[in-house]
Parts: sequence; C-alpha cells; structure tokens
Amino acid sequence: MTVKKAIIPCAGFGTRFLPVTKVLPKELLPIVDTPALSYIVEEAALSGIEEVLIILSPQKLYIKKLFEPNEPLNEMLLSTGKAREYGLANKKYGVKISYAVQPVMNGNANAIALGRDFAAGEPFAVLFGDDVMYTGQGKPVTAQLIDAFERTGGATIVGCQRPSEEVARKCGVMMVREMIDDKLAWIDGIVEKPKGELPSDLVSLGRFVLSNEIFDVVERTPVTDGEKYLTDAIGLLAKEGKKVCACAFDARRYDIGDKEGYLEAIIEFALRDEALSGKFSEYIKNLEE
Repeated sequence: MTVKKAIIPCAGFGTRFLPVTKVLPKELLPIVDTPALSYIVEEAALSGIEEVLIILSPQKLYIKKLFEPNEPLNEMLLSTGKAREYGLANKKYGVKISYAVQPVMNGNANAIALGRDFAAGEPFAVLFGDDVMYTGQGKPVTAQLIDAFERTGGATIVGCQRPSEEVARKCGVMMVREMIDDKLAWIDGIVEKPKGELPSDLVSLGRFVLSNEIFDVVERTPVTDGEKYLTDAIGLLAKEGKKVCACAFDARRYDIGDKEGYLEAIIEFALRDEALSGKFSEYIKNLEE
C-alpha cells in the first residue's frame, strides 16, 4: 500500500522561542520570507502526499491563516498589478489540508492519535513541525522514507541521521538489531535521551512513516512526565515483534525549534537565494574580517 497521507504535529508551546511564541506559532517563524511550516508541507507534497492533517493547539489556530486566502491583501495586490506577490500570497501546495485540535499538551504520541480517523486504516507519514529538511535537487526526505517503507514490505520507518553525540543525547537513539545496508537497519527499540553509552549512531530526527498499528500501541504507551512520546510508542511496537526499521536519510536538517538551528537555516537559505546571496555573502565576509 502506498503512502498518500501525512500528519504534521504543530501543537507545542514553543517555549524555547519566548517571548515571540506567546503571539506567533514557531512553525510560522520565517526562514528569510517563508514560514517554516510552508517548507514542511511542500516536502510532503513533493513526496507524493495528497492529504495533510495539521495538529494544532487551541492557542495556535492562527496557523490556518497561512493556507487561507487573505481577501483584502489579494484585492490590493491584484488592483496594483503585483502578480508575483499575489502568487506568493496564494501558493498552491497540491495537497488537501485539514486540522485537528489537541486540547491538552500531553505529548506528540497523543497528538498523532488524533489522526486515527484521518488515516482511515492506511499507513501515513509524520513530519515534525520543528524540523526543516533541505535536499536541493535530491529526493525529499519523506519520499526517501516512503521508498524504505515499500522496500521493507510495509515496516514502520524511523527517519534517522548520524549527528554529533551532543545532538544524539537530546533525541531518540536506535537499538539496532541488524543492518540491512548502510542506510537501513532493523531495530529492537529506541532509547530516548540516553544517559549512558549510546546504543548506536542512528538518531531519530523528525520524520516517520507509520503503519496503522501505531494507534493501538499509543494507547498502551507509558506516560513520562505527563506526556506520551511517539518514539516510546514506536519502541514498544518494535519490542512487541513488529517490523520497525531505521532509515538514514540524506538531507541538511535544521532544528528550527532551537535558536542556533533556526539562525543557521536563515543564513544558509539566504545564501542560496539568487537575489540575496551576493550582497549577503559580502556582508558575512566583512563580519569575519
């Protein structure tokens, strides 16, 4: 069965970016001039996804405005002949977007559970709203994971990279049972934020393809500090003998929930922009001097 649906959890408070996230969802923070969430939805669309469910909190309903027409703005742009700007304000992503509201911030696994009816028995991708992936002309990360899902006969896929130990200790690290090749590995579980020796160098970084089994497993997943975590649910799935595979994806990953990661994204996207790169590169060189 192919993967045509995706869930994007966007319900968190974004406390690492206070005070701006008191009024603006972190998923709408701009990378140069484009909200981070736009890049994530675009990745889903370029990966063959047809339907996207965005999980919101009651405080973040404003996110919907990104995908809705702004009639006063549109009238002004059309009346002044600003066709390019009109196109930017009314970008078509080629996917159907719907929403669900997570009333209580009780973990990303519970956020995913809200998509049970949306998934309707089908496998689906998950793209965390904190992670922006750049692949240039290469295959989008979600498409890479869908390929792995099909290759493994429908296994649950955890998108991974091999980052620094500092990053690994903040994330979920794979308990590898067997390497299939240099990109794929069967896993027996996931250790979240390991304190001791790292179980492997493969680290979960915000992209998944999940079988529909995950919804029943989330119900049995233990609560940690008042929350249920998706990596814990996937780890439980593996421990129960289900097929779970880590897939090392190719991309430049930006953690836009982290201030340093967000600033790196802005700088690097600006340097890739033909209209900005020349003067901006010179500016950076002058700073270094």
